[in-house]
Amino acid sequence: MERVVLLLGGNLGDRFELLAEMRREIEANIGHIEIASSLYESEPWGFDHPTKFLNQVVVCGTSLPPLEALENIHSIEGKLGRVRQGEGYSARTADIDILFYGNVSMETVELTIPHPRLHERRFTLLPLAEVCPTLEHPTKKRSILELLECCNDISQVVKIEE
Repeated sequence: MERVVLLLGGNLGDRFELLAEMRREIEANIGHIEIASSLYESEPWGFDHPTKFLNQVVVCGTSLPPLEALENIHSIEGKLGRVRQGEGYSARTADIDILFYGNVSMETVELTIPHPRLHERRFTLLPLAEVCPTLEHPTKKRSILELLECCNDISQVVKIEE
């Protein structure tokens, strides 16, 4: 069983309900969610759009190999209305990124683990630091808290009080 850290997000539709549905689909198709961060709202990263993103990090256990987990993630995103529009960033109903997959480090055309830009993004690091503050990034050799402290991303990320 591998421990997988996922970032969930979206900025179209009923963002709260879509995140809840992502969690249900992850439970059914990837593995049991052991811990989930609070919800965070952030400006779109890498493109302009009037609607903010809602994000959450979840940690789950899975017996799936990484590429099979990715196939299931793409299926979940499609089921929830995500339309992939080629290269670049765009507004979307559902986005699920694999941040870490146990101790796996890999780089293929389809998937890079750990996520190659997680250390550049406050909207990823803040919820990640909430649930895995001392987790060491295997290639950066720094904890998540240390990565957050030296992150140059100045975009606003706000914890949603539920």
